[in-house]
Amino acid sequence: MEHARIAVAGASGLIGGALARSLAADGHTVVRLVRRAPRSADEVRWDPGRGTVDASGLAGCDAVVNLAGAGVGDRRWTAAYKDLIRSSRVGGTTALAEAVAGLPEEARPRVFLNGSATGYYGETGDRAVDEGAPPGEGFLSRVCVEWEAAAAPAREAGVRTVFARTGLVVAPGGGAWGRLFPLFRAGLGGRLGDGRQYWSYIALHDEVAALRHLLDTEGLSGPFNLTAPEPLTNREITAAMAHVLRRPAVFAVPAPVLRAVLGEMAGDVLGSARVRPTRLLESGFRFAFPRIEGAIRAAL
Repeated sequence: MEHARIAVAGASGLIGGALARSLAADGHTVVRLVRRAPRSADEVRWDPGRGTVDASGLAGCDAVVNLAGAGVGDRRWTAAYKDLIRSSRVGGTTALAEAVAGLPEEARPRVFLNGSATGYYGETGDRAVDEGAPPGEGFLSRVCVEWEAAAAPAREAGVRTVFARTGLVVAPGGGAWGRLFPLFRAGLGGRLGDGRQYWSYIALHDEVAALRHLLDTEGLSGPFNLTAPEPLTNREITAAMAHVLRRPAVFAVPAPVLRAVLGEMAGDVLGSARVRPTRLLESGFRFAFPRIEGAIRAAL
């Protein structure tokens, strides 16, 4: 897309913010969805909790990107917070998809790019999965299935609809790695549980590049795994963190301690997701940081 107008929900988050900065740096106009009164022509009011959006602000946009949602690792998973994780994703996606579908055909965006996660696949153990695998079991899997299904109005209206099933993003400013970096810098890093669980990771640089690839490449639709080509075990990632940061990694956290501290969320940390980006690679995307040490150094 050249000098496109792109609406972004979740532009204040780690991934959405990085994407918005990348698009703006290349001369695109970024329309930010905000939960307050707009302060400029490039802001659109919405309320994902109530399922409302000012659809007129989306008219004429070339693309709508939805990366909004309550942070999965921000708090302990109480019943109330689990409801917020789900509703912030499903309700927001429904509102945007219905708003897009309700626009006159000539005013609709060409593409609706919606967030999702590798949590879709649930626990995979040592078994490698790609986009052809069915959904797994558990809370995050159910959320991802509902999250993607909520985009149906846009797809049924003829808008090219893409789902970015993102893995663990290697970045110092948020997500799982935002908590790992300070621990390793302090010499307190170590494997989690037995360390044999697979983590499907992606460098923030590659995450943004992949999102832009999905926006720009006509004909791409459906789910795409945004993960590095070869997932690694938590033990392997721990060793790479220690090597790059030149710090010891001896403070292993036993699984019972993680469960006591994190509650149900510990299952996501201790669970194994060996997810590969088959469709992304087949579409011609090339990773700048396919290996973990390069991804860590890029984040630093």
